Amino acid sequence: MKIISKSVSETSNIGKKIAGNLTAGDIICLFGELGSGKTVLAKGIASGLGINKNKIVSPSFVLIRQYNQAKLPLYHFDLYRLKALKDIAFLGYEEYLYGEGVAVIEWADRLGKIMPKEYLGIELLVRGKSRRLVRFKSCGRHYKELLDKVYEDTRH
Repeated sequence: MKIISKSVSETSNIGKKIAGNLTAGDIICLFGELGSGKTVLAKGIASGLGINKNKIVSPSFVLIRQYNQAKLPLYHFDLYRLKALKDIAFLGYEEYLYGEGVAVIEWADRLGKIMPKEYLGIELLVRGKSRRLVRFKSCGRHYKELLDKVYEDTRH
């Protein structure tokens, strides 16, 4: 599935629609170059879960931030500054990925060999000053079903 977002607010709204379909244990892996809108999408997901999007900041220097003020906890990873996989292993990342909340992972490609087998992948590609191509990929049956729901929601 592909969507063209024409603005920051459209990208955020895509995140809100994704959030409306998430359940405990879901993993969202975000891919894209610097400035492509990964954090905007993460803020939209947070907002859709009931978290004030202004409280969402990039966790670049701590790798992960946890937000518990919503219907589901949000575990927001930003792996941009990840130096080695052992750095994330020390965090006990599996507890977050397979826990009671939703994991949103920016720069997920940096997970390498510890990438989850099943997840909803979202790639954001710059297509102009405020335009983004948002490309979805489902890995696993659950995420195909999730993507089908997201597709229906984004059509309305």
